[in-house]
Amino acid sequence: MNELAGRTQTVVVEKDFPHPPEKVWRALTQRELIADWLMENDFAPEPGHRFTMRGDWGSVQCEVLEAARDRTLSYAWVGMGIETVVTWTLTPSATGTSLRMEQSGFRTEQVRAYDGAKYGWQGFFANLGNLLARGA
Repeated sequence: MNELAGRTQTVVVEKDFPHPPEKVWRALTQRELIADWLMENDFAPEPGHRFTMRGDWGSVQCEVLEAARDRTLSYAWVGMGIETVVTWTLTPSATGTSLRMEQSGFRTEQVRAYDGAKYGWQGFFANLGNLLARGA
């Protein structure tokens, strides 16, 4: 039996933003702001809320698992053959907010999806930084 069977991988991206947690939280939870930096969506920050993220490459079905204002947000992310969980953690810092994103649950054989997520989230974080810098 393959020793890697059953193991999963996690994509982690961390960045410090010179903005307070409440401003970063808004960008993570308001539909129109999410659409600006991530994807079109019908998100609501309420545990149990099911929503869809839509990009030019396809869509993913999601469900909010946890939403603690200005602190943590977690949702299931299912589509394109993957079933993962995206968790955002906001930590106040001396200069603003430390933001950590983890997308966990990539099976070891899902190399293409894992590598795509590692690449994609870097761009999404850049978009988020640009949105926040514009005063959103």
